[in-house]
Amino acid sequence: MNTRKDQLASFDRLLTIMDELRAQCPWDKKQTMQTLRHLTIEETYELGDAILEEDLQEVKKELGDLLLHIVFYAKIGSETKDFDMADVINGICDKLIHRHPHIYGDIEVADEEEVKKNWENIKLKEGKKSVLEGVPASLPALVKANRIQDKVAGVGFDWEKPEQVFEKLQEELGELQDEINKGDGERIEAEFGDVLFSMVNYARFLDINPENALERTNKKFIKRFQYLESKAKESGKSLKEMTLAEMDVHWNEAKLM
Repeated sequence: MNTRKDQLASFDRLLTIMDELRAQCPWDKKQTMQTLRHLTIEETYELGDAILEEDLQEVKKELGDLLLHIVFYAKIGSETKDFDMADVINGICDKLIHRHPHIYGDIEVADEEEVKKNWENIKLKEGKKSVLEGVPASLPALVKANRIQDKVAGVGFDWEKPEQVFEKLQEELGELQDEINKGDGERIEAEFGDVLFSMVNYARFLDINPENALERTNKKFIKRFQYLESKAKESGKSLKEMTLAEMDVHWNEAKLM
């Protein structure tokens, strides 16, 4: 592994390259925070995919892409004299020290849960009016639900046992079925949302990340469905020409792979 000196040198090299690209490359010259935003989101999702696939070489590559974006934003900030890379780094260093009084102060904690509760209480003391202020409005709904529940749990608004959450989930499923029986589309959607929210909460009690769990299932389904497509092609048929029984045979084959 690289020494601390090597790591610092490599970061200095990246800052130098960023300066050169911003000064000399026609594409890099034109970029703004607004034009980079959607690219940064894409890079973040690509990093997430690599982590799920446990492809460490790809994780390394995607971390580099994301780091480039961070350096790019800092470079733009320095041009407007609002902030530079040192401000960004010192800002997060100061925040980490302030929010970890059990490491840098005289506060004692028993476990991870106490750390999380202290974290949320400190943020409220910093002037935040709500513990939910830190949840980005643009987050995907599933991720947002998980973050909301995690944050309110940090200030004690939580169930005590997983069994209670499961009972709540069953209650919400019953309410959903009642609305399905009544046939009110708007109420069905509302109750379906409650079921999903309860599922996300139950996942938290099972120490499962619901976004990761669903994405793993997505990937599994895609792999199996593409196997089914390949088998249909081998038989000279389209999927529409295959019977459900034929599809089921190949689907079960895919499950064994």
